[in-house]
Amino acid sequence: MVLLTTAHKGRANVMAMSWHMMVEFEPPLVACVVSNANHSFAGLRATKECVIAVPALEMALKVVEVATAQAVTWTSSRNFGLTAVPAERVAPPLVAECFANLECRVADTRLVNGYNLFVLEVLKAWTDPAKKIPRPSTIAGHGRFA
Repeated sequence: MVLLTTAHKGRANVMAMSWHMMVEFEPPLVACVVSNANHSFAGLRATKECVIAVPALEMALKVVEVATAQAVTWTSSRNFGLTAVPAERVAPPLVAECFANLECRVADTRLVNGYNLFVLEVLKAWTDPAKKIPRPSTIAGHGRFA
């Protein structure tokens, strides 16, 4: 599971997202499903920008907290213990606590109306050298991954 940030009408949103996949390497394309029942969908559709933030295993409980929150608006009073950091190429913020962040622009919306599926082009990738690279771990039923 990853985090998705959007920004629209002066409001940043953060949500947990489990439906995503790599589509192409050059240019780097990622597809993701975002429910049309939340603010992140509206922001992504309107601005065509987002950040995919990749959390380490140690953030699992925090990601679950974001996933089960009623409201996804990322405000100073309800920031889930996450720090918003300005991105370079898009308006939505990076997540400082994540070991990687991908600044993205919507590249294709043909499957949004039927499936809520956005195809995103990765414009810039960030890693935090101060954070340890996640070690491979075993997830029930999924074998080993890095």
